[in-house]
Amino acid sequence: MSSTDSVFAGSIPAIYDRFMVPLLFQPYAEAAAKRAQALKPSRILETAAGTGVLTEALHRALPDALMIATDLNQPMLVEAARRVRAPNVTFREADALDLPFDDESFDLVACQFGVMFFPDKVKGNSEARRVLRDGGHYLLVIWDEIARNLATRAAGAAVAQLFPDDSAAFYERIPFRYHDRALIERDLRAAGFSAIKIETVELRSRAASAGDVAIGMIQGTPMRSEIEKRGPEALAAATEAAEQALRQFVTPDGFDAPMSAHIVTATK
Repeated sequence: MSSTDSVFAGSIPAIYDRFMVPLLFQPYAEAAAKRAQALKPSRILETAAGTGVLTEALHRALPDALMIATDLNQPMLVEAARRVRAPNVTFREADALDLPFDDESFDLVACQFGVMFFPDKVKGNSEARRVLRDGGHYLLVIWDEIARNLATRAAGAAVAQLFPDDSAAFYERIPFRYHDRALIERDLRAAGFSAIKIETVELRSRAASAGDVAIGMIQGTPMRSEIEKRGPEALAAATEAAEQALRQFVTPDGFDAPMSAHIVTATK
């Protein structure tokens, strides 16, 4: 995995939170929170919490639950702590592959769009299972293939065309490559889970304009670091190229494109 693929630093967290969260992550956070609510957990651990979109949705759905939200990137947790201010929600920098918590400490472990970045997915799943009580649940949200996430595909393709010496766009390298349902299930079974449910959920990416989407996707993700290496004008050029490609999804009511992800529930 490229070292830039999982680094959120500088102005990226704030741009990510302003543009990417409502575009891509809020809709799935709400869908995941509804499923979590039905499980009635009292102690929740979130891994790869990012800027706290799922943390917030889980807290709204389960306001009395004790929750610890973790992430490897402290700047993202700073944004998350601004989003969610509650005495029963805490934030902690932690590695999902080496969780600093006791066995059987939680009723629910949730991870939205994080497992794709784990260098050892079975290890990450095993750690989640270790800290779950018997009968506890592991709730995952994982991107479906890039072909079913058209806005991201269009933006990534535009940047790849602008910089043709790059072998692949960032989006195709990591976030959308872990989409195979059979592989996801196999990795969960290898970690010790046996009761596994996988739903493929199609939602919509909506925003005020193609320009807002381009800013989020190009300037609010780790791909920005790669683009900026190509010169002082590269970021503006890439944002413009992405905006042009994304205008195909503009409707009279604003930007609207289909997206697809898997929501996985595994029970210990």
